[in-house]
Amino acid sequence: MALTAPPVTEALAYWYERVLGWPVAGGPPAQLVTGVRFDVLELPAEAGAAVLRGPCRDAAGPVALMGRRMRFLVAPGSADELEGLLDWLEWGGVALDLAALGTGGRITAPTPPGHLVGPGESPRGAAVWLRPPEQGCEALLPALPAAGQGSGPGRGGDATGPGLVRLVAAAATQCHRARLRTASAHRTGTAPTGGQRFS
Repeated sequence: MALTAPPVTEALAYWYERVLGWPVAGGPPAQLVTGVRFDVLELPAEAGAAVLRGPCRDAAGPVALMGRRMRFLVAPGSADELEGLLDWLEWGGVALDLAALGTGGRITAPTPPGHLVGPGESPRGAAVWLRPPEQGCEALLPALPAAGQGSGPGRGGDATGPGLVRLVAAAATQCHRARLRTASAHRTGTAPTGGQRFS
């Protein structure tokens, strides 16, 4: 007798595949495939919360949280640009705990907005949306400027989004600050400050 996917996994897959048109693989838990409709910029939750409180807060695309990692959805192909952008922004060689997932990657699918889960189906640390996606959100994902919109990384963005360059610059800055706070706390024996405030 064939095993069937749990109802929650089926509901997740249905919402992502039918409503958003995003490819889903595996499960449980269901996995969103990166590099097709979006890439992911991943960083510590503390640093991500600071990015969301900064200038990019009103223009960032969908954002998910899983445990202590925050995931910003960015335009497909952005993962391939991260290393070059960090070098251009003079962050090359600095340990930032900032990563990108592109073609061939996967992330755990957060529970869709408004989707009810039963007892034990959303364990502590499960993936959740801080800023849920909507149909057509790919058109607003942070990206490098299209041809004719600028001649270099410094021109990232247009009226509808922060641009990949500004988002990476903000993420790198906040990752570095979080790392310095952690290092200082270890030296002094105190708890790091900054907390996770996502509003």
